[in-house]
This record gives sequence, structure tokens and C-alpha cells, in this order.
Amino acid sequence: MSETCTETTPATATRITDHAGITVVAVTGEIDMSCEQPIRATILRQLDRRPDGLVLDLAEVDFFGSAGIQLVVEAALRAERLDVPLAVATDRRTVLRPLEITLVNETVDVHPTLRDALAALRAGVPSRQAANR
Repeated sequence: MSETCTETTPATATRITDHAGITVVAVTGEIDMSCEQPIRATILRQLDRRPDGLVLDLAEVDFFGSAGIQLVVEAALRAERLDVPLAVATDRRTVLRPLEITLVNETVDVHPTLRDALAALRAGVPSRQAANR
């Protein structure tokens, strides 16, 4: 497992790890308009590498605004275009509630833990995106 850590803003950091071909982008802190651009660039750069799968680990996100929702939607759309399976890992209400209210959770695979998200991608469990085609 390799790891790269990037300080995004004083309130936010991202960490990239590789889990046997599946890339995990873990975000710690806040996802709002003031810091979403570097997070977006990191996610899109990782997707463009076309890993076997990508997990957005949002388990340590303390604030998740509309920019965070847009970020997840954009990542899901790019992943679908590149045929890269994508999952979100979080059990935080701070993240889950906005995804539920906007119904994004119905189009993006959301798992309570990183372990669950990795297992689902490894097992090739069809994503909701593919099931809705």
C-alpha cells in the first residue's frame, strides 16, 4: 500500500492510498467552496489514472456543503465515463444527510466503512449507476 498526503487548506487535507489497485482518496476536515477545488483536482487526477476502482473516504469530514455534493456528483460522472467503479465510504451524518436530501445516495454507492467500500469494489458488486442503466 502506497500513500501520499496533501495539505489542501488549513482546515482540509487529502490522503491518497493504493489498496491493490483500488485508489482511496481520503478527505479530512471540511469540504466547502473555499477548499473544494484542490480536492476536485486530486480526485479527477486519480480517476484519469484509471485505477481498478476509486473510493472517496469521507469518514473524517466535519463539514460537507453543497460544494461537497457537487464534488461527489462530478466524480461519479467522470468515473462512469472512464468505466472506473466508484464508491463513497462514510458513516457520518454530516455527509450522509446532504447526500440523502439530494438523492445522490441513490446514484452513488455509499458504504459505512472503507473496508465495506473496498470489499464491494473488489467483489464487483454492480453499482447503482450500472443497475439504473
